[in-house]
Amino acid sequence: MAKKRKSKVKKTKRAAARRPKAKTKRPVKKPISKAKAVKAKKPAAAKAAPKKPAPTASAPKVSAAKAIAPAKPTTYNILLMGASYGSLLASKLLFGGHSIHLVCLPAEADLINAGGFKVTLPVRGRSQPILLDSRKLPGKVTAGPATGVNPKDYDLVGLCMQEPQYRASGVRELLDAVGKSRVPCMSIMNMPPLPYIKRIPGLDYAALEPAYTDPRVWDSVDPKKITLNSPDPQAIRPPEGKANELLVTLPTNFKCARFDSEKDTAIVRRLEKDVEAARFDAPEGKIELPVKLKVYESLFVPLAKWAMLCAGNYRCVTPDGMRTAQEAVHSNIEEARSVYNFVNDLCVKLGASPDDLVPFEKYAAAAQSLTRPASAARALNNGAPNIERADKLVQLIARQKGLSHPTLDATVALVDTRLEANRKKAAA
Repeated sequence: MAKKRKSKVKKTKRAAARRPKAKTKRPVKKPISKAKAVKAKKPAAAKAAPKKPAPTASAPKVSAAKAIAPAKPTTYNILLMGASYGSLLASKLLFGGHSIHLVCLPAEADLINAGGFKVTLPVRGRSQPILLDSRKLPGKVTAGPATGVNPKDYDLVGLCMQEPQYRASGVRELLDAVGKSRVPCMSIMNMPPLPYIKRIPGLDYAALEPAYTDPRVWDSVDPKKITLNSPDPQAIRPPEGKANELLVTLPTNFKCARFDSEKDTAIVRRLEKDVEAARFDAPEGKIELPVKLKVYESLFVPLAKWAMLCAGNYRCVTPDGMRTAQEAVHSNIEEARSVYNFVNDLCVKLGASPDDLVPFEKYAAAAQSLTRPASAARALNNGAPNIERADKLVQLIARQKGLSHPTLDATVALVDTRLEANRKKAAA
C-alpha cells in the first residue's frame, strides 16, 4: 500500500511537471480581460458617435452631398425634328460630344449620313466666316425619316420644323409618340406650340386654336414637358448650296425658357454650359464662337420674338408680293415702333417683366442687316397654303385682354387674304 501511495505521489508530481499546457492558457485569459475593459470604455466611445450617424439619419446628408458635388461630364442623345434650321443648333450641341439624330427628308438624310452637314458662321473681328463641319466636331450626327423613331431612346427632343409641318404624315405620328413618351421637348419655332401657351395662366386656350394649322396634333404633349427656345439666330440655305449646308446671316443667341421641372431644366442648362465652353480651332488659335444657348427662368423671354415678328416679319408681306425685313421696319419706322411696343405691352399684361423683352431701338438696329424677306413672306410668295400664324395668335390673345392695334389687324387680314388666294389656286 505504501508503494502505491508513493507511485501516486510520483504520478501527481509527474502530472504537475506536465502542466506547462495550463500555463500557456493563463496568458490567453489576459487579452480576454482586456477585451472586457474595452467594453467597459464604450461610454467614452459613444461621445464620438455623432461623427458617424445612423444610416437612416445620414441619408439626407448623403443626397445633399451629391447635389453639391461637381457634375460629371454628361452627354445626351438628342432628337431634332427638322434638319434645315435644326442643323444650326446641332452644330453648337455637337461641341459637347452629344449624339444627335435629325429627322428630315430622304434627300437631306442621305447627304448628312454621307458627308455630315456644314454651317457657315460669321465671327466678329474676322474677315472670313468660320465653316463648321459636323464630321470634325466631337459629337455624332445621324439623319433619317420620321418613321421608325422611338422617342424613348432620347433624353431631349427638339422641334425645329415650322408649325404647319407637324400635321404631315409620319411627322404627326412621331409628334404624338413624343408627347406620350413624356421625354422633355424643346420647341425652336417662331410659333409657340399650343401646350407651351397653356403654361401662361389666364387665357382661353380653345379660343386660340384658329391660329394653328391643326391644333389637334398637340393634344398628347403635356405643357409641363415642353419649353420654348426662341429662334433668334437667322440662317438660310445658300442659293447655290446643297441641302446639308446652312449660312448664318444673323448670329444672335437662342433664348430658352426653363421647363416646369428642375430635372428637365437641368438638361438644357447642361447644354448651355457646353455651348458656352465651345472653342473652335482657327488658324490664329482657339476662338469663341457666336450663337449661344441661353436659359432663362421666365416663360416670357422667348416671347420677346413676338414683337419682332409683328413689326417686321409679317409686315414683309405686301398685297402683291413681298419686301425685305429692313424695308418693313425702316420704310415707316414709327408705324413699326407702334406695333412693336403694342406687342411688348401685351406681353407685360400677360406677366412678362420689361427686362424679359427687347427694346425697339435694339431690334431696329439689327433689322438694318435683314436684307431678305422673312420666311413667312417667301412661303406666301411661293404659293404655300399654310404658314405659321404668330401674327394671328398675338391678335387673338390681345382681344382676350380687350386690346387691338389697327396695323396688326390689317397685317392679319392681308395674310388671311394671301393664304386664301393660294388655297384657291392650289385647288383649281
